[in-house]
Amino acid sequence: MDYLWWYVPWITSPMLIALIATVHVFVSHYAVGGGLFLAWETGYAYKTGNVDYETYLRHHTKFFVPLTVVFGAITGVGIWWTIGLASPHATEILIRTFVFGWATEWVLFLVEIVAAFLFLYRWGQIPKKTHLAIGWIYALAAWGSLVLITGITAFMLHSGDWVAATHAGTGEPHFWLGFFNPQFLPQTVARTGASLVLAVTYVLLHAAFFLRENQTELRKLVIRRTSGFTLAGLLLTAVGVFWSGWNLPPMAQATLQRAAALNLLIGVGTIAAGLLTLFLLLAWYRPQWLTPLGGLAIFVLALGTLATGEFVREAVRKPYIIHQVLLGNQIHVSKISELRKNGLLQSGIWTRRYVEKHFPYLVTPEGNLDLRGAKAEDRYALGEMVFMHHCNDCHARTFGYSGLGALATTRSREELLAFLQNLDGMIYYMPPWCGNDAEAELLADYLRNTAYDYPRKEFPHAVD
Repeated sequence: MDYLWWYVPWITSPMLIALIATVHVFVSHYAVGGGLFLAWETGYAYKTGNVDYETYLRHHTKFFVPLTVVFGAITGVGIWWTIGLASPHATEILIRTFVFGWATEWVLFLVEIVAAFLFLYRWGQIPKKTHLAIGWIYALAAWGSLVLITGITAFMLHSGDWVAATHAGTGEPHFWLGFFNPQFLPQTVARTGASLVLAVTYVLLHAAFFLRENQTELRKLVIRRTSGFTLAGLLLTAVGVFWSGWNLPPMAQATLQRAAALNLLIGVGTIAAGLLTLFLLLAWYRPQWLTPLGGLAIFVLALGTLATGEFVREAVRKPYIIHQVLLGNQIHVSKISELRKNGLLQSGIWTRRYVEKHFPYLVTPEGNLDLRGAKAEDRYALGEMVFMHHCNDCHARTFGYSGLGALATTRSREELLAFLQNLDGMIYYMPPWCGNDAEAELLADYLRNTAYDYPRKEFPHAVD
């Protein structure tokens, strides 16, 4: 409650984060897998003296570096910008807990940038052994970045023993306990595999468009050389995904069982992964099939598979942003009892000042807020304040993603009030109610006023 809210109409701020982050993931995983591919294959080209293959790899690097280094950096900054606005409390916790990890990752990213440009622009101008060493420096730095970021994002899904250890001791965050959480190894394996598969799809897409039809042997060589990366990537991804699913915290497992949409997405992602595997095998078996359309089909299937996996991983974190630490509405789990006793608007720095300024008659002589005496004409504005600080992070106001205009329809004020006061009991992947009774009534009034006025169903043959 120490931060202002940021309202993004229709799609909500978390979905905006998801959109930018997913685009970044499409590129960042290619940066890792593509770096490993280019370092390994450049060594192969040098060893065999295959000039045509070396020329192709150099051409692919001209496509690889601007996309991963430039566009990847821009989308990475976009993630920091959006999480700083949409989830400032979560961002603060992650920075304070993993400041050493972030600092290391930023150093590795600097190494990536320098190595990537040296690898591209000094090709053919420095000894091959030195050039290959630079390629491996980039590849290992990129994979190191993946490991560090995975440890932090996996912590958000499963904090493990971090909470108990942090509060049992001095109160200082335990970096290593948080980093080596139960999801760290499974997700590192899965993301390493996904980066290899995604790199193959980028390579095949690039080859499909830029290798000429008369370069049959080179096309066959590219497909044959990517097959090993494909097999390793698919195997690692499958092992990591199943391992991660097995290690999900109980709340996440319950969310998967409850949410039909997530099960549908898992089905769609599984089908896409199966088709991707089939198309990759087809390209290996019949290289002439790798036309621009075929390469594009493989690429789209890979992105679709990765996107569904990312969405499911984020969705099963509910009701938390950080498991057992911070709820989806930016409220720390340790503050729930206090907020229920003193009130959401009373406890927030900015909310309390806003009410004191615009509704001074609600301030008691002791300086507390007494919302029970709110005038009828002020109840909508106060209810909207409660909505923005308690619900805005996951729900659109009326129309949009999980819009409450549709969710609240056909429910009476009394039904809405009872639902709000038992949120996590009604739907266990929602956060508990974090306000007092007066604020629940204000929010119930607000939701009733914003609900769509759908007609009731008529059953002419029903018996009274």
